[in-house]
Amino acid sequence: MSTIVVARKGGQAAIGADTLTCLGTTKESAAYVANHSKIIRVGDSYLAVVGHAAWPLLLSSYFARQTEAPSLESARAIFEAARELHRALKEEYFLNPSADSDDEFESSQFDCLIANRWGIFGLYALRSVQEYTRFYAFGSGYGYALGAMHAVYDKANSAEEVVRIGLEASAEFDGPTGLPIEIRSTHLGCSFGASAE
Repeated sequence: MSTIVVARKGGQAAIGADTLTCLGTTKESAAYVANHSKIIRVGDSYLAVVGHAAWPLLLSSYFARQTEAPSLESARAIFEAARELHRALKEEYFLNPSADSDDEFESSQFDCLIANRWGIFGLYALRSVQEYTRFYAFGSGYGYALGAMHAVYDKANSAEEVVRIGLEASAEFDGPTGLPIEIRSTHLGCSFGASAE
């Protein structure tokens, strides 16, 4: 797995991910894999994804085929986009939604964090959506990331700093999370053209 994190602070939203891929016990670091990014841009939003290594390519393919990128401006808008995505995952990308569990709904088999000018959000495999007020993390190193971000949030100068510290803590202590990290950011309330990378 991996670790992805998101934070908002001081008028900025930031999202980050590690770049390590694991195949069983084999580590595939960014030094060996050119397409190591777990962050994709969708219109005015950045999405970071954890799950199978195919997800960044699959999501890039899906959103590139849309005539217009979804706004992803609220929990409701993200839910509706995820509902349409799930249908396409089954019909066009051959998703196996069975998850040998007692869940009430089919799983989309991935978790995703979103950062954009409207805020920071989490999309879960069963398509529930949370809007976060400070920060959050998904993936195998999420516990380390959450602890580190909680410890520094009030003292940090920016959302990017909170994200960086969360990912560095995860890479230090979680085996499937590895450096280098990637961070993208945007200004809250501004058009995407005003974002910083």
